[in-house]
Amino acid sequence: QVQLVESGGGFVQPGGSLRLSCAASGSISSANRMGWYRQVSGKQRELVASMSTGGITGYPLAAVKGRFTITRDNTKNTVYLQMNSLKPEDTAVYYCHLINYPLGSEYWGQGTQVTVSS
Repeated sequence: QVQLVESGGGFVQPGGSLRLSCAASGSISSANRMGWYRQVSGKQRELVASMSTGGITGYPLAAVKGRFTITRDNTKNTVYLQMNSLKPEDTAVYYCHLINYPLGSEYWGQGTQVTVSS
């Protein structure tokens, strides 16, 4: 089993910044991908950014490109999401996600609320 513990969510005004952290523990494969999803109530969860142990990143969500940056510290099994120039539409619950390779087993954090409002 893998446990994911998120921190760093909160309330921020438009244009502000937040940094999310997610620490993984347990049966973590040496090859894995960690990432962040977000979900607005009533909508599907969407992938914001991900990063492999080898440093390959992905930002499938066009709305955050250039504003959000994902990094990770493999020595601490921790992934970060730096969110700059936040907009009200970034308001969501952000979930940490980990997928172990090669089996493909997936794990989720409990979620952290990010609210962007004036």
